[in-house]
Amino acid sequence: MKRSMACSCLLALCAALWSPGVGAQGMVESVVASEVERFELGVGKSKVVDLTTSIKRASLANPEVADTVVLSPKQIYLTGKSVGVTTLTLWKENGELFSAFDVTVSPDLSQLREQLHKILPDEKDILVTATHDHVTLSGTISNLARQSRALEIAEPYAPKKVVNLLQVGGAQQVMLEVRVAEMDRNLIRRIGINMSGVDQAGNFGVTALNSITTLDGPGALTGPMGQLVTGAVNAAVRFHTGDITWTGFIDALKQEDVVKVLAKPTLVAVSGQEAQFLSGGEFPFPIPQAFGVITIQYKKFGVGLSFTPTVLTNNRISMAVSPEVSELDFANALQIQGFTIPTIATRRATTVVELADGQSFAIAGLLRDNVRETVAKFPVLGDIPVLGALFRSSRYTKNQTELVIIVTPHYVKPMDVAQLALPTDTFVEPNDWEFYLMGWTDGLGYAPQAQQARDKRLAETTVSRRLDGNFGHMVQ
Repeated sequence: MKRSMACSCLLALCAALWSPGVGAQGMVESVVASEVERFELGVGKSKVVDLTTSIKRASLANPEVADTVVLSPKQIYLTGKSVGVTTLTLWKENGELFSAFDVTVSPDLSQLREQLHKILPDEKDILVTATHDHVTLSGTISNLARQSRALEIAEPYAPKKVVNLLQVGGAQQVMLEVRVAEMDRNLIRRIGINMSGVDQAGNFGVTALNSITTLDGPGALTGPMGQLVTGAVNAAVRFHTGDITWTGFIDALKQEDVVKVLAKPTLVAVSGQEAQFLSGGEFPFPIPQAFGVITIQYKKFGVGLSFTPTVLTNNRISMAVSPEVSELDFANALQIQGFTIPTIATRRATTVVELADGQSFAIAGLLRDNVRETVAKFPVLGDIPVLGALFRSSRYTKNQTELVIIVTPHYVKPMDVAQLALPTDTFVEPNDWEFYLMGWTDGLGYAPQAQQARDKRLAETTVSRRLDGNFGHMVQ
C-alpha cells in the first residue's frame, strides 16, 4: 500500500513538471503555506506548497491563471499559466474549510533582467518589479538615451504597459551661448533734373519729371508760372541767356547706410524644458472693434531666442533652437484711423541639432541681396547722348542683409556665490575733486593725476577682481 502511494505521488509530480504551463524553463520553489497568505508566481514558474494539515481537495477560482496538482495530503504543486489573479481554496479530509490563499501570476522578469544586463551592462541601479499586468522600472539611469532603450526592452514583457519611475542622473542643465550678428547694408544712388525757362513776354517751358518740382500757379520762383520745390531737391541753378531765364533743380544723391545688430544672450534650462529670451520691446498695435472701439495689442520685436535642450548621453545634447531678429519698419507703415502702424521686418530660423558639450553650429548667412534700378525719361530727349541726362531721372538701390547665428551648448552645475563677479565690483565713484578738477574721464582716457588717484583708491578696496574695458563716468 505504501509503495503504490509513493508511485502515485511520483507520477503526479512528473505530470506536473511536464505540464504545458511549466515548460522546460520552469523553476520550482518550496514554501510552507502557514508562512504566507499570498502566492506570487511568474508565468511558467511553479511552487511546491507544504501544508501543516492533511487536505482532501483543492480548487482554483480561475483555472486559466494557474493550475494545481495535489502531490500528497500535505503537499500541493502550484503552476502559473497566465498573468492574472485567482484564489486557491483548500478543504480538510473531513470536509471542513482549511484556508484560502490569493494567487498572483505576474510576467516572468528573469529574462527581462538578463536582457537589461546584456544590453546595458553599466546600469547597475535599475530595479525591475511587476504588479499584475504592469512592469515597473525604477532606480537611477545615467541618461535619457539609455532610459528610452530600457523602456523599449521592457515593452514586450509587459502585458499592458511599462511604468517608468527611472530617475536620470548626471548633469541635466544646459547653458546655451548664442551670438547673433547681423549687418544690413544699403546703397542708394539717384539723380534727377527739372528745368524751367521763362522769357520777358511770359512764355515758359517746364519739366516736372519724377515730381522733383510741382506747378503751383503764377507768381512764385520763376515768374508767371510758379514752381514749388519738393524735399528731394538738393541743388538749384539759375542763369540768363538773352531774354530767357533758366532755372535748374537738381536731385543728386549717393547714400550708404550700415546697420549692425549684435547680441550675446546666455540661457540655462533643464533638459526637456523650454527657455526663452527677448532683447527688444513691445509696441502698441491698435485693433479696431465694433462701434468705433479700439483695443490695444502689444507686438514683440528685437532679438529673441527660444530653445529646448534634451540631454541624450554624457556628451551628446539634442536641441530645438528658434532664434529670431526683428525690427520696426516705418518705411512700409500703414495708416489706420489716424494711427501709424509700422510693419515688422523679421528674420527667423528654426532647427533641431545634436552636438557635444562645447561644440558650436552656425545657421543663416546672406539672407537678402536686392538690387533695383529705376529710370524715368522723356521719349527721344532722354536718349540723346550727354544732354539726355537733363531729361531723365535715375535711381539705383542695393540692399544686403547678412545674418549669422552661432549657438554653443554647455553642461552646467550650480556654483558658489563667492566665484561670481559683478560688473559693479571694481567700480570706484569719483569724488568732487577728481571729477571736476583732476580730469576724471573714464571711457575717454584718464588725466595722469586722476589715474594715480583712481589706482590708489582701487588698491584700498577689498575687491581684487578687474573689469574688462572702461567703466565709470564719461565726460563728452
